[in-house]
Amino acid sequence: MDTHRTRTTSRRRHPARRRRPALVTAAMALVPVLGMTALAACGSDDDGDASPSANVRPSAPATASFTGAAPSALESLAASAKASVSAAASSASARASEFEASVSADVARANAAAEKQLKDVEGRGNATADVSLTGKPRAETGGLLAVVVHITNRSDDTASYAVQVDFRDPDGKVVETRYVGAEDLAPGERVQPLAISRKPPEPQLTPEIAKAQRY
Repeated sequence: MDTHRTRTTSRRRHPARRRRPALVTAAMALVPVLGMTALAACGSDDDGDASPSANVRPSAPATASFTGAAPSALESLAASAKASVSAAASSASARASEFEASVSADVARANAAAEKQLKDVEGRGNATADVSLTGKPRAETGGLLAVVVHITNRSDDTASYAVQVDFRDPDGKVVETRYVGAEDLAPGERVQPLAISRKPPEPQLTPEIAKAQRY
């Protein structure tokens, strides 16, 4: 009888001994689950180092309020450079027009006739020995590239002359052509018309006599 009471009392004094195995079992069951969750959240590179999963992507920026497309720095620089070149070319052309406007009507007519005359000339023409070029200071032409075309009638008869002047860039490419002429020169007479480039100062151009025809 006393033994039965002792066992009953022992069971009542330690009720937690029945629950402890259940709690331990539940905690141990959670360990594999937490481990799988951690593996799913992290990847591994070739060296075995943990790295963020490739499935994690940054959120896209909010573009609802954007309109158009912002130009890149290179596009902005290219547009600025193009505008500068265009402005320089326009300025040079305008100044050339103003300079040529001061030329007499007779000279303008001779230049137009020279261009027409040279259209049917093959090769360099028959009068290159009668023509030469010299540069003219830019200070006297408003910064324009202008050359003096020296034309001398070395024949024994009155003659007219047509001259084609080409301007080449540093690569040797002809980027501009101008025509000058002289009409009814007496034997030994000399004239000095100008051939004026309409191109901007840069790149520097080299003028040359492409054709010279006596007619």
